[in-house]
Amino acid sequence: MAKIFASIGLCFIAATAAIDVNAQTTAKNNLNGTTNTVTTAVPFLRISPDARSGAMGDVGIALSPDANAQYWNVAKMPFVEKKYGISATYTPWLKDIVPDIFLAYLSGYAKFGEKTPQTISASLRYFSLGEISYTDINANSLGTGKPNEYAFDLGYSRQLSPYLSTGLSFRYIHSAIATGLASTSGIDYKPGNAFGADLGIYYTKTKDIDDFRSSNFSFGAVLSNVGTKIAYSSTRKDFIPINLGLGAAYSYKMDEYNKIVFALDINKLLVPTPKDSVNTATGTTVRYIPEKSVVSGMFGSFGDAPGGFSEELKEYQISVGAEYWYQNQFAVRAGYFYEDKDKGNRKYFTCGLGVKYNIFNLNFAYLIPSGSGINRNPLSNTLRFTLMFEFDKIQKKEGEEPSSSTP
Repeated sequence: MAKIFASIGLCFIAATAAIDVNAQTTAKNNLNGTTNTVTTAVPFLRISPDARSGAMGDVGIALSPDANAQYWNVAKMPFVEKKYGISATYTPWLKDIVPDIFLAYLSGYAKFGEKTPQTISASLRYFSLGEISYTDINANSLGTGKPNEYAFDLGYSRQLSPYLSTGLSFRYIHSAIATGLASTSGIDYKPGNAFGADLGIYYTKTKDIDDFRSSNFSFGAVLSNVGTKIAYSSTRKDFIPINLGLGAAYSYKMDEYNKIVFALDINKLLVPTPKDSVNTATGTTVRYIPEKSVVSGMFGSFGDAPGGFSEELKEYQISVGAEYWYQNQFAVRAGYFYEDKDKGNRKYFTCGLGVKYNIFNLNFAYLIPSGSGINRNPLSNTLRFTLMFEFDKIQKKEGEEPSSSTP
């Protein structure tokens, strides 16, 4: 059992479920530049489930599409090279502390339409927090449980021109992080449910230089997790991680054997920034998340930082990555992720390898450890991998006539 994780788990549950527990006391006012991280419920929706992008600093919005484009930008799907694809990724979480927390991801697609390529895609994300013993601040037992969360997606995308496509996906989210937790403080915890949607666009154009050399520029934009709030009790509802992402990628094929790719992603959570309020009775400063509607929170997130424009700029996350291919079979990757120290302080380098043979793809990603204590990344010292198959034909049984759609 992950006993060492019990207190962390209880605090996380209380923070997302209790009516007043979300507020926290700070020694200084945020306007003076203290840490003010933007938080949401179900943060597992923003964990990269793809080892290829994970090895490139978590870039993926404008990278060349594959079966994992369902997560990054569903609009990329009509430009996949093959007609069918399926991918599975396993990501250990907090491996240095506990052995039974992980994220599993399964995705797939089917492409159809000769004149106007279209794609149907789907994915399932499952996040297990292992087995947890819940205790209060006095170490009194509040029960045991196996918290887990999952999200199921179904998407449709369509090519609008030889260079442009768009896509839409719908998402059902289930979060049972209070499984087995006894009622406390008069609050009855329950699994949270929410619905969300992604809307994306993708532009890509290749320029042939000669018989062997070519270049490609791609751009993508995606609005993800736009949907309802989620509730773990009758006392409050919390935002899910609504996000705006912009990405660009450039690839250069140097000859028939070598190709390099560079990519950049910029992301911003479209949820309210926590604010500070002074308790006149005690003189302490209390931090709280403003109560807003989903639409108001999204539009207001571009200018609601208490520290003004300078703090607003800190809420943008930046990812950069590079990839080298040899004979389109072997890949070496590296990347860097940056988040401001006052908005979460996640900074890390990544690296990885990829192998492609026929319909088979295998990718590995490793996050180079950085930070310590509460700033230590949960994926430090962790090797994650993705197994993917992409193909044009579905094998028929002997003697069975192929369908008219089979080339």
